[in-house]
Amino acid sequence: MRIARLTALLLALLLPASGARAASDPLWQGWTPDLFERAKAENRFVILDLEAVWCHWCHVMEQETYTDPKVIGLLKARYIPVRVDQDSSPELAARYGDWGWPATIVFAPDGTEIVKRRGYIAAPMMASLLQAIIDDPSPGPSVQANPEIVPASSALLSPERRSALGEAFRAAFDSEHGGWGDGHRFIPTDSMDLALTLAAGGDKAAEAMVRKTLDGALALIDPVWGGIYQYSDAIDWSSPHTEKIMWYQAQALRQYALASKQLGEPRYLSAARAVRSYLERFLLSPEGAFYTSQDADLDRATPGKAYYALDDAGRRALGNPRIDQSLYARETAWAVSGLVTLANMSGDASALVLAERAMDWVTANRALAGGGFMHGAADRGGPFLGDNVAAGQAALDLYGATGNRQWLMRAAAAGNFIGTNFRLTSGGYTTARTDAAAVGVFTEPVVNFDEMVQATRFLNALARTHGGAAFRELAEHAMKWLASDAISGRPGAAAGVLIADAELAVEPMHVTVVGEKDDPLAQKLHLAARALPAVMKRLDWWDPREGAMINPDVEYPELEVAAAFACSNRICSQPVMDPEGLLPVVERMLALRQ
Repeated sequence: MRIARLTALLLALLLPASGARAASDPLWQGWTPDLFERAKAENRFVILDLEAVWCHWCHVMEQETYTDPKVIGLLKARYIPVRVDQDSSPELAARYGDWGWPATIVFAPDGTEIVKRRGYIAAPMMASLLQAIIDDPSPGPSVQANPEIVPASSALLSPERRSALGEAFRAAFDSEHGGWGDGHRFIPTDSMDLALTLAAGGDKAAEAMVRKTLDGALALIDPVWGGIYQYSDAIDWSSPHTEKIMWYQAQALRQYALASKQLGEPRYLSAARAVRSYLERFLLSPEGAFYTSQDADLDRATPGKAYYALDDAGRRALGNPRIDQSLYARETAWAVSGLVTLANMSGDASALVLAERAMDWVTANRALAGGGFMHGAADRGGPFLGDNVAAGQAALDLYGATGNRQWLMRAAAAGNFIGTNFRLTSGGYTTARTDAAAVGVFTEPVVNFDEMVQATRFLNALARTHGGAAFRELAEHAMKWLASDAISGRPGAAAGVLIADAELAVEPMHVTVVGEKDDPLAQKLHLAARALPAVMKRLDWWDPREGAMINPDVEYPELEVAAAFACSNRICSQPVMDPEGLLPVVERMLALRQ
């Protein structure tokens, strides 16, 4: 057995890591500022291979397509081949995310697009494509002008549009298997958040959606190491694609923890804890930040479906699939939000300790002047919207969980940074303050749908908690882009537009604890408030010794004992001194807003 382990280790050292491009490969280069100047001077096309470290089909394309002699010959003759890890480049990932990974984009020397191709391309087809571009570099049918987006006049959806999107959301649900759509099976973040929100309001059909989907997705939880695989390529959840990506870890952690409390389902809490265990054992860096992903495959000879079918001993005998040890503000902040929800729903104080340590690292190592955040240690371009939305949301979540005003002020600084650096007069917010290049298609800023949903939700939550018309206006600016006919009418847009609209339109659950933070009763009341299940809620803890509240939209009395107040539509309950009595009071107050 010892010899087998040593052999596996040597093989791992000798073989190129899965998904990684050999640094010594002279054919490929990274993205550089002079890329298109060189292309013009040398009369070459630029071919971008936009990959992901964890991507199985990226590995296959590397091994089969880009080793083909004819493909290599054509690339050397007329192309500048560029490889970029999409996790390291949010601007390129947002611009070409609809084309999946690997994404292949060919540019003319002036930066205009000629071809955009999605997914794996076999060697004969790639050779034909490269030759056809040389023969006729006219843009192909995959290159189309972006439609003009005219932002809606109102940030809130009309009743008619809201109803139509609701019908589309429900029609897309697979009542037999769970999940939405008719392709791969995974947990769509916006759809699940919307279903959880509707279920909390008493919608039994939405509750059935939640249960059916989360039950099916339990098959994506790794039974050996924990963590959740990205998706199943079979509609019945039975065939996991085995990459483990931080976005899916963080969302599964958050949504399973929340659903466990909202629906009283212990299996969902077990799933959340399995994801947390994986994060701590495999993706937690010594500094307290979180790594980005773990590869789908072990190596060229051992695909993930074979490797992850093994037990712990079998896996460790072969080695460990590559972990992308890049430390990004965005990915670490996603983990923070998930851990905070687990801590709130389960009372697990150690999860909150992990979350605060991780966000302390982000603040110490990725903060920028002006209140924003950079992506990695040495970004190309940027800063990027996604890091600032994720870090701002994580800080806001930590404020609710701790009552520490430092986190609320950090969230507010991120919100202001977004408004100053990413806002577009034409509507929405651009992905990057500085684009990847200054020619061709790169002169058009990228506005990404998923980022607009997340930005709207964060800025609205910030406005609700921090107060002030400025943050509300920032949220409405993003929502008007989402509510436009061109965007809200897109296939698959319904859930994202609806959850952003619902949170903007309706005041969230709001609980304020009044009492000194070293008072045991105040601490118990705050713990009870944290455990109230809601996709979006506002939690404040006012210790009069700290001075006036940052957002004094409600005046609370100072009593002789600690108390909690549940508020809805500027109406607050009588003081609650019993932690166990807080939930029914909140439920009565929420009923007032119906």
